[in-house]
Amino acid sequence: MPIVINLDVMLAKRKMSLTELSEKVGLTIVNLSILKTGKAKGVRFDTLQAICKVLDCKPGDIIDIEPD
Repeated sequence: MPIVINLDVMLAKRKMSLTELSEKVGLTIVNLSILKTGKAKGVRFDTLQAICKVLDCKPGDIIDIEPD
């Protein structure tokens, strides 16, 4: 089952740009873009927590599993 990253969906719901999220979380746009496109090999819990805090969401709102 592939893991799907819905960061772009949450950004749209919060009407926030990747640049704005980058500034608020303290990560580079490149790293967030890698995560957003699903090319990241992993994500640290503190990074996920910071993203969720800024977007006011839960990890399950960003990370999902797509059935085969």
